[in-house]
Amino acid sequence: MKLTEIIRGLDILGRYGPMDIDIKDVVYDSRKVTKGCIFLCITGFKVDGHKFLNDAIAKGAAAAIIEKDIEAEGITIIKVSNTRMAMPIIASNFYKHPTNQLKLIGITGTNGKTTTTYLIKSILEQAHKKSSIIGTISIKIGNEEVASSRTTPEAIELQQLFREMLDKDMEYSVMEVSSHALDLGRVDSSSFRIGIFSNLTQDHLDYHINFDNYREAKKKLFYKTTHANIINIDDIHGKIIAEDIKHLKTPLLTYGIDNHADIMAKDIEIDAKGIKFTLVTPKYKIDIKNRIPGRFSVYNCLAAAAAAYVEGIDKNTIKEGLYNISNVPGRSEVVDVDMPFTVIIDYAHSPDSLENILRAVRQYTKGRIITVFGCGGDREKEKRPVMGEVAGRLSDFCVITSDNPRSEVPESIIKQVEQGITDTKCDYICIENRRDAIKYALTIARKKDVVLLAGKGHETYQVLKDKTIHFDEREIVRELIREEV
Repeated sequence: MKLTEIIRGLDILGRYGPMDIDIKDVVYDSRKVTKGCIFLCITGFKVDGHKFLNDAIAKGAAAAIIEKDIEAEGITIIKVSNTRMAMPIIASNFYKHPTNQLKLIGITGTNGKTTTTYLIKSILEQAHKKSSIIGTISIKIGNEEVASSRTTPEAIELQQLFREMLDKDMEYSVMEVSSHALDLGRVDSSSFRIGIFSNLTQDHLDYHINFDNYREAKKKLFYKTTHANIINIDDIHGKIIAEDIKHLKTPLLTYGIDNHADIMAKDIEIDAKGIKFTLVTPKYKIDIKNRIPGRFSVYNCLAAAAAAYVEGIDKNTIKEGLYNISNVPGRSEVVDVDMPFTVIIDYAHSPDSLENILRAVRQYTKGRIITVFGCGGDREKEKRPVMGEVAGRLSDFCVITSDNPRSEVPESIIKQVEQGITDTKCDYICIENRRDAIKYALTIARKKDVVLLAGKGHETYQVLKDKTIHFDEREIVRELIREEV
């Protein structure tokens, strides 16, 4: 593609060198530079891409996008005010604007994004529509699956994925849209057919500083949609967003349980086998069943049903799609073990998500709830005692352990969590090594107890100070049980 086509739409501050040249690829990582590519010098939080421009030139880059004054020979230079904000424009141009054809559904919010993407995909498949997922657990293109390194990929990878989906005849892409991605412009130049807001609770405040900033980042999604914005108005932040965007041309559809909304759940029943409720829409009512227990599961089903309703999918297809899915990796996932107690793995790593899963488990647990949990290092220290309080208040016994300590000392994280649990009077023990903590919980579990392993969910690794190790809690539970704990 010609460079002039790739930079169309950029606010260019200056340029040097020939413009009528062919570009073979678009990259922002100097390690991925190939002959004839365009190299974007991104000023990151830890690394400045401008420092690698000479490396890119040596590897054969044909052009570079910069935001800082820098001298370079043998390459076309284009200066813009912000290379990060230029990246989605360049990526969309290079991959020929894939979201103009791909039907893109975006889901943002603190909790429920992953499960809702799987629910929507299940309904779309029931309707015989080819669909893909981009999210925290993985990227699925039809039945093909690849690992995901972050909730929302960087703009170049994202547009490349969209193009690949189109090339493989996908009609829909359902994606989780993180607040970081919205704030950093990763999804700029992407056209969303539908935007969904689930909820907002304490998470990522180390980056956003406060809830207002966090909400404003989430709200950006709803200015990128064409067919519908779907908002949970039982959430206070959802109410604010709905009020802020009601003037937009894109139609607004609300959902909820407690507050009157366009899409509602009535006559809710929750037990160990899942949920039942009556789905109420402006056009019809239908009884719904889903095999993931918990009130939060009702909200996820409502969001998915609302998206399908907007797309004109018939009510019986929605019903079948919501029932057919019984498990989402690391989300209220029951580990298949032949023991008199139950082991559940859940990604809950914020106070609200931990409270949600514990309340859901409490509704069907006939014995004790033993919760194994910790908090990640280099992240929101203020939520650690809150997590301790939630776990202590809603569990019968807790094992405080390590999560992904990263560069922090695990013992100091555990002590901060411990501050919140002491006033709850819940019995607990601190065991730093997570495998040993799981072993202890399984050892003390009795008939009809539930052992909840919270925080890691779908992750198959643990991030330590100097390395990342393989750590799959499903494997560990089965190994320990084989060893008879």
